[in-house]
Amino acid sequence: MTLDTGSMTHRESRTLKEFYADLHIHIGRTTSGQAVKISGSKDLTFANIAKEAAGRKGMELIGIIDCHSPEVQKDILACLDSGEMTELAGGGIAYRGTTVLLGSEIEIYEEGKGAAHLLAYFPDLAVMQHFTAWMAKHMKNVNLSSQRIYVPARKLQEEIYARGGIMIPAHVFTPHKGIYGNVAPRMSDVLDLDMISGVELGLSADSEMAGLISELDRFTFVTNSDAHSLGKIGREYNRIRLAEPSFREFVMALDRSEGRGVTANFGLNPRLGKYHRTYCLGCSRILDGPEAMTGACPHCGSVKKVQGVLDRILDIADRQEPRMPADRPKYHYQVPLEFIPGLGKATMKRLLERFGTEMAILHRATERDIAETVGEKLARQIVMARNGTLSLSAGGGGTYGKVALPTDKS
Repeated sequence: MTLDTGSMTHRESRTLKEFYADLHIHIGRTTSGQAVKISGSKDLTFANIAKEAAGRKGMELIGIIDCHSPEVQKDILACLDSGEMTELAGGGIAYRGTTVLLGSEIEIYEEGKGAAHLLAYFPDLAVMQHFTAWMAKHMKNVNLSSQRIYVPARKLQEEIYARGGIMIPAHVFTPHKGIYGNVAPRMSDVLDLDMISGVELGLSADSEMAGLISELDRFTFVTNSDAHSLGKIGREYNRIRLAEPSFREFVMALDRSEGRGVTANFGLNPRLGKYHRTYCLGCSRILDGPEAMTGACPHCGSVKKVQGVLDRILDIADRQEPRMPADRPKYHYQVPLEFIPGLGKATMKRLLERFGTEMAILHRATERDIAETVGEKLARQIVMARNGTLSLSAGGGGTYGKVALPTDKS
């Protein structure tokens, strides 16, 4: 289901609508059992992802990463040959009202700096196959996800854009393979900013935090799940205004062209992100406060730490106060339904039977309607989760923050 925003003035006089989009979903295995993302669930096949996104999740535009893998491409061809899926003229693959964008996550490495992940998207399978043939010459195992490519980062960008693709740096602030978190204080130290189409914030950052870095002012922000299991699809997502869900329209949205654009980011409060605050490797404590910025852990004296996203941003910020450009969409804090204690499989099944998809539960169902299905207490918690008003404890060091449910005073 789409939200009609009405006619807008632009070249084609087409009615624009709003679609929900999660643009970073990994493939765990192929249908033949070939491993792609080693840490991904075996259920994460190309077909299963499309089915989950279109059915249970209610996502109308998804980016499936790892489509560069030749074994994955066999699965894509099988879906197309069977007629279950079709390629769109504007780019992307259609499946039951959901459009799949073909993507790839690639690791770059800068000598003396570190490694980072970049996301590349292409309009169709033929172009992706052409890109795979080039990457195979510069990569040890092109069948696997997130593999290191042995060319300079700017050369990789040139190859992506020469084929009509686009590039988005992934989870830019995380200490695990984020361009700011693990490589350099400025993207411009490593990448050509003119060949970047958008920026993925990652689970431990939001728009306001990113607003402390001036070189990001020009870019559209996206928030995605980076899902390693079917259940994590839609953990973070976007609302995007388009004429239709397709590769061409998505590119226009990132460019904020002719009325298209990202109109909202929905994500975890950064405190729930597993890399939000600095983590002491000596005593396994999350350092949530001024203690995170000190030289040694105040609890055990260790100087071995994993710097958190917030602390890294404060280190490299070139502003005292965040700047939010007028065209930047609002970032909505939202706790995923799976984070809510007491919302088990049976209860979730009743909600889905009543409302259809998770997007319908999060955006269209009223508290009263939810209460009729699962009771007033859980309905209140769901509404607080989607409004981002639940109490939280900070995450760090690879451990997610926690949700503290309100005390029942009824």
